[in-house]
Amino acid sequence: MASATVENYLKALFSLANRNGEINLSDLSAHLGVSKPTVNSMVKTLNQEGWVKYEKYKPLKLTDKGRKAAALVIRKHRLTEMFLVEKMGFGWEEVHEIAEQVEHIKAQAFFDRMDKLMDFPKVDPHGSPIPDADGNIVENNYQKLSDCSAGDQVRLVALDHSSKEFLEFLDSRDISLQLQLDIKSVEPFDNSMLISYTKHPSETLSQKVCEKLLVERV
Repeated sequence: MASATVENYLKALFSLANRNGEINLSDLSAHLGVSKPTVNSMVKTLNQEGWVKYEKYKPLKLTDKGRKAAALVIRKHRLTEMFLVEKMGFGWEEVHEIAEQVEHIKAQAFFDRMDKLMDFPKVDPHGSPIPDADGNIVENNYQKLSDCSAGDQVRLVALDHSSKEFLEFLDSRDISLQLQLDIKSVEPFDNSMLISYTKHPSETLSQKVCEKLLVERV
């Protein structure tokens, strides 16, 4: 059974993997905020246990075993975030740190009950897909708001970034999931967007913000 430290490594590896499933050791070190020798030592352990494929001077790859284990940790994290928002009234900006602790609980029945109480949600409070009980993830192919054009009408369905600071920024603008956004214009100089939505007939969002908002056309 994986320790909390191993689970954190697996989750980090999963999130950092590129399209080929490869992860750079330096990126892993920076992401976790630990030294390269520490990461190197843990990666060797993960390799011995069959969680990753590791060869000197080559990128890491999660094995099928490692990928499934990582997905199941992510499942527990995202279910917990959804439960905290939906059943306990927490704001979407408050739940990450709590879920970081709860995700390491080993009792599967606890999370299965949580899932059932919420009628088996498909996404977390930030619109990210929740892996199923077998570790399968259905990724949604959403469009970035920054890739849309003036005149488009879209619905905000997920976030590409969910730091507390960003979520608080969205709260301050009354922006939440399922909100319909009407794009009035796009500024050619800096690609900022003038949009309108409920209670906000004229709101300007920077390109940096628009790149983090995932939408689907209405």
